Amino acid sequence: MRIPLAKYGIRELVLFGGLTLAAAVLAALAAIGFAMILFWPLALLFATGFVFVLCFFRDPTRRIPDTPGAVVAPADGKVVEVTEIAEAPLAGGRAVRIGIFMSLASVHVNRAPCAGRVEAVEHRPGRFLNAMDPASSAENESAAVVIGEAEGRPLKIVVRQVAGLLARRIVCDVAEGTRIERGQRIGMIKFGSRAEVYVPADSGFEVLVRPGQHATAGETILGRLR
Repeated sequence: MRIPLAKYGIRELVLFGGLTLAAAVLAALAAIGFAMILFWPLALLFATGFVFVLCFFRDPTRRIPDTPGAVVAPADGKVVEVTEIAEAPLAGGRAVRIGIFMSLASVHVNRAPCAGRVEAVEHRPGRFLNAMDPASSAENESAAVVIGEAEGRPLKIVVRQVAGLLARRIVCDVAEGTRIERGQRIGMIKFGSRAEVYVPADSGFEVLVRPGQHATAGETILGRLR
């Protein structure tokens, strides 16, 4: 049976999870041994920190829809943008951009929005503006994956992982030339961030979400290709 924790967070789980758990146990033992009321709040604080680390790196199983032409959410969080732009990054041309903001409480494992072949993977250094700021899309550190032959069609869809105010590391776990499936895990952004999907505007893409709506990675259908 698969343990529902992200493989991308093994280092943090061992380091931070181990430290907070050890501190919680030591504080509890100190409270019992010395009968000091001060140590119980400390034990509770460290135990809460341990639970937070586990929750942040959780990686639940998702039911990927099999709807033909569906483009699914690459991240959990709030849809903050549905906009048509003049030029899609790496793919070029007019595109519909859908942005999703991930809070600290969100599952941070990212998933492929569609099936296809990875034509390019590009990491771009940048700033760490608040991911709710529209300027973060253009200025923040990011990793972009270009998916060709998207859902068996002659078009490219781009998914971007964009760092946020607290996010300092982007993990992109796909390689150029490989084939990925809709809803497949492709990496994660650590500690709050933003994910974006770019679909060609002339592809007949029907948007099915709106700003303010909650999205679930791999399950929520952002729209359909006609």
